Amino acid sequence: MASFERRNCMENLQKVTPIIFLILNFNSRLQHICASSFTNNDIADVAKPYFDDISPRNISGVVDEAAILRCRVKNKGNRTVSWMRKRDLHILTTNIYTYTGDQRFSVMHPPNTDDWDLKIDYAQPRDSGIYECQVNTEPKINLAITLEISESEIREKNSEILYYDAKAARAKILGSTEIHVKKDSTIALACAVNVHASSVLWYHGSSIVDFDSLRGGISLETEKTDTGTTSRLMLTRASLRDSGNYTCVPNAAVPASVRVHVLTGEQPAAMQTSNASVTRASATAITIMCLTISKILIFKFPNLSQCIIHRNLR
Repeated sequence: MASFERRNCMENLQKVTPIIFLILNFNSRLQHICASSFTNNDIADVAKPYFDDISPRNISGVVDEAAILRCRVKNKGNRTVSWMRKRDLHILTTNIYTYTGDQRFSVMHPPNTDDWDLKIDYAQPRDSGIYECQVNTEPKINLAITLEISESEIREKNSEILYYDAKAARAKILGSTEIHVKKDSTIALACAVNVHASSVLWYHGSSIVDFDSLRGGISLETEKTDTGTTSRLMLTRASLRDSGNYTCVPNAAVPASVRVHVLTGEQPAAMQTSNASVTRASATAITIMCLTISKILIFKFPNLSQCIIHRNLR
């Protein structure tokens, strides 16, 4: 009788051996997925949010024009970005949502970017003051920006003060004030001035665009029309360094700005989060499959565990 039971056990073991190898293979795959997921989560935890402080802290604006306060947050993750008006501690925005009855306030956040800019349409002198861009880390981090809105703007050039009325000569960006271009493509910017400006300069950030720089590929075309002046700036072979704020500055006229975003082919953060979710789902599915196969084996071969124990004791 004992010989028959041993022979029966051996037959059962031979039947389930391929299935056991399959379970071991699934288990190995599961451990690899879990280890990869753990590593990615560790990296994400280490990368803390910070401000990419490339914009000026003091902003000047003109009455009835849009004022834009820049805030770029790297490694935001699932944190919240808010804008607060310092004088009354009023929270104006949180992420893309606005929490004020003043509809002139809004957030400019192009998809898959780190920019969380505060826009104030039809700015007024009462809007002058300090605004804080905040991220709800522990402890909280904030970036303070001072805004000054005036009836007329004063500009200094070559030690000569130039005054001009905010409601008279002014430049206007042709097209969108937020431009997204792919790396290595051409950046084409244009502004129109409602008067015949004697000269038009372009600034990248706080520096004048240098057409003779080693970068090369920069050209400017200025055209006089019946109604004013049109200036067109072109930069070929766009690189990440070309990102930022470009300002069209006509002589004795209110300038106008446009924001340029040079995009790479990198995977957006949202897509990476989605892939992490898929990874976790795959690991869960493999675990359920292994448990299901184990239950089937136990049900079909109730003495399987005893056979394995007896074999190991031999």
